[in-house]
Amino acid sequence: MKKIMILGASILQLPAIEKAKKLGLSVVVVDMNPNAIGFELDGIDKEIISTIDTETIVKAAKRHKIDGIMTLATDMPMRSVAAVAKELNLIGINEVTALRATNKAEMRKALEENHVPVPMFFKVSNLDEFKVAVKHFSNQFMIKPADSSGSRGIYLANIDMKLEDLIGCYNYSKQYSRTGDVVVEEYMIGPEVSVETLTVNGKCHVIQITDKLTTGAPHFVEMGHSQPTRLSEEISERISQVAIDANKAIGIENGPSHTEIIVTEDGPKIVELGARLGGDNIATHLVPLSTGIDIVECCIRIALGENPDLEPKKKNGSAIRYFNQKAGCIAAIDGIKEAKRVDGIKQISIVYDVGEDITDIENSAARMGFVIADGKDANDAIKKCEEALEKINIVIE
Repeated sequence: MKKIMILGASILQLPAIEKAKKLGLSVVVVDMNPNAIGFELDGIDKEIISTIDTETIVKAAKRHKIDGIMTLATDMPMRSVAAVAKELNLIGINEVTALRATNKAEMRKALEENHVPVPMFFKVSNLDEFKVAVKHFSNQFMIKPADSSGSRGIYLANIDMKLEDLIGCYNYSKQYSRTGDVVVEEYMIGPEVSVETLTVNGKCHVIQITDKLTTGAPHFVEMGHSQPTRLSEEISERISQVAIDANKAIGIENGPSHTEIIVTEDGPKIVELGARLGGDNIATHLVPLSTGIDIVECCIRIALGENPDLEPKKKNGSAIRYFNQKAGCIAAIDGIKEAKRVDGIKQISIVYDVGEDITDIENSAARMGFVIADGKDANDAIKKCEEALEKINIVIE
């Protein structure tokens, strides 16, 4: 029996753990939280280790004599995945690719050197460098931590802001950066999409293009996704090619990627690329609903050195929409049963319950819940999500 190690045991990684068990694999699960939901499954080997404690994870991987390693929908463990793949000679990204895929500054440099379109950017390591960088912009620009995720620390600033306010934006972003580095870059305007790809033996396959809906300025937290993209076939082809070129530039030879792109008036440009599957239920729910491809199983098989089934089984639509919310205490949640009766609704999840305090949506972790639907196309799936949301009444005091 082959053995796979999965880094992370949160709700994000649960589908991979369940799929690996269903495939009859021996499964080792790593997470620092002993109460993580993934540890509740029977028949797994548990390792209570931080997913970024690379040295300890390598030792555990050797002890378990694993045949493959992966994570799902999170960037944090990627350098541990690379280190284990190197030490045990397994399929996976190398350490250089892991750095490029988890540090926005290194990512931008690699893409620019390989002529992949990116926004104008500056890596800044201190306040003096930040003050110099902002002088290159004539209006709005983005400030991002170099090595964070989940929309944490992202802020849209304007050159007309007072210096103390700009410094406040810089400090807000910097607090989310593990290295302390911040990326200051051109604010791109246009439709935003993400591209799910799987690379096998150096060949990058585009599985699906997803349209994205965000809160907009200043934090740009994702509030919805739908598949397939509603952009034209010509633009979709350009998006696909940029994603393929980006994967090559980052150095992905085998495995998944989630590439975020904005279609500017100058063409598609890379927002960022993760060497893992997309979160927000894109890979686990939306891709299978719209294409019939079990992309999680594909990733497991790639990690084990097996050939995945990349053939689409259908051409449908799928969508996810998150609840709007404001800061306060949840006083009541009504209408869930009625919403579930809407045709095409596949899942309704609410993370916070009555009596719990919630915040404004400043990052992905703050979102209180979502609705997932499928349909004959993207528009149909979105309509069903919105119909279900209308039936749900959430009172926040």
